[in-house]
Amino acid sequence: MVTRSALKKLAKELGTPLFVVDHDALRRNYATFKKHLPRVQAYYAVKANSDPAIVKTLYEAGASFDVASMPEFKVVHEYIKGMEPKQRQDWIWDKIIYANPIKANETLRELDPYKPLVTYDNYEEIRKIKKYAPHAGLALRLRVPNTGAMAELSSKFGAAPGEAVDLILAAEKAGLVVEGLSFHVGSQTTNFENYVQAINLAANVFREAKGRGYTKMNLLDIGGGFPAPYDPTVKPFRVLAKIINREIHRLFPKNIQILAEPGRFLVATAAVAVSKIIGKAVRDGKLCYYIDDGVYHTFSGVIFDHCHYHLKAFSKGPTQICSVFGPTCDALDVVSMAEELPADLELGDLLYSENIGAYSHASSTYFNGFPPARVVHINQ
Repeated sequence: MVTRSALKKLAKELGTPLFVVDHDALRRNYATFKKHLPRVQAYYAVKANSDPAIVKTLYEAGASFDVASMPEFKVVHEYIKGMEPKQRQDWIWDKIIYANPIKANETLRELDPYKPLVTYDNYEEIRKIKKYAPHAGLALRLRVPNTGAMAELSSKFGAAPGEAVDLILAAEKAGLVVEGLSFHVGSQTTNFENYVQAINLAANVFREAKGRGYTKMNLLDIGGGFPAPYDPTVKPFRVLAKIINREIHRLFPKNIQILAEPGRFLVATAAVAVSKIIGKAVRDGKLCYYIDDGVYHTFSGVIFDHCHYHLKAFSKGPTQICSVFGPTCDALDVVSMAEELPADLELGDLLYSENIGAYSHASSTYFNGFPPARVVHINQ
């Protein structure tokens, strides 16, 4: 990871706030994923961080991509340029899955010429796809347990396993082809039993579909949720991979293609935020620092991702529990109410926050007129 001295040098040269992306870390994370899940093709969840430079590095490393909007699709699709026309259809299938189960009619119409693979989870979506994207291939998204996930998704998306085959047969009746199943166990899932239950549910649906005469499914998308090592309580990725490999090997023959949608796991540890102290006060006996970055910017994950990013100082000294606030006039702009920092930091001193690459800068706004942090790419 980028060194503290390098971060200080960048801040001195470019000012703050900074969002520093280490592309060597991206490549290491992708290599780790492939090492421990060799049968699984990684479709990077672009929503975690859609910076084109990140997409480019992961593309060159061998990743495919999970997109959930047309702007994300177009960021990835840039890399199709220059390929022979005969290769393009295969490239779309191999490199992109449109994994948002609910799509606007306009989006489906725009997707249709690419003959994409899209997810769905209800009857209305079948009717929409048939009308506006009849050339798409389908993957049915199942509702699976999200117990213990930092952000659960099962209340918003996913067909009940009991109605899954009915939805598959309904799509077939409409003249569409269901290529396989997908699921998502919830974001930052540290309860690995979620994967066990989800893979077993999917295997049961495969068996039921075959028993009812549908034999065209050839892929399983095990979604995302692979946890980033935010703290020592998160078990190593190899532990989860061993569980997933065991269940896939036990339940799915080798002719079934296995996909996954890692987002956080690939980018969280690949970025560091650097900010500057712009204010200091004592309120009700508690030391408060104000920095030039906040929850409307790089620390948006505090609000949207249920995440707590720890701040560190470059200088050492006796510490105490402090509050850290962002630069806007909004009372919501609270980075942390309990951060252990040196008590003698002065205006202009720098703080940094590691493991902040996912669902952070991607949600930055210009609220209150404050611009997002400047993005710096290293080791490209």
